[in-house]
Amino acid sequence: MILTIDTKSGIPVYRQIIQWVEYNMSIGKFKPGQKLPTVRQLAVDLKINPNTVAKAYNELEIRGFVNTQVGYGTFISEKKIDISSIEKIQKAEKISAQFLIQMNEIGFNKEDCIRILKNFNFMEE
Repeated sequence: MILTIDTKSGIPVYRQIIQWVEYNMSIGKFKPGQKLPTVRQLAVDLKINPNTVAKAYNELEIRGFVNTQVGYGTFISEKKIDISSIEKIQKAEKISAQFLIQMNEIGFNKEDCIRILKNFNFMEE
């Protein structure tokens, strides 16, 4: 479970945690019944205030996406999440931008990236 907080995005940290959980639920990475990190552990990992994590988990519970069992933890619920095509495009654009920036940093231009991706055939049938 990897979550990176983007302090420059303008999106509140608690909201980024919510989006992280929702996105991972929508793509099937977080399965019903799966335990999330404790509030304290996620706060330590992200170097943020535990109240921020608690706020995110509380909102997720209000929406029905997680269930908290006092003394046991917070677990992914059975509720299904479908992300819209607009959200998918936005996520793809963000991932692509990060990829292109990193590739540029190691000396590749956009055309090089396109060529590399065309030769990368893991998605082909």
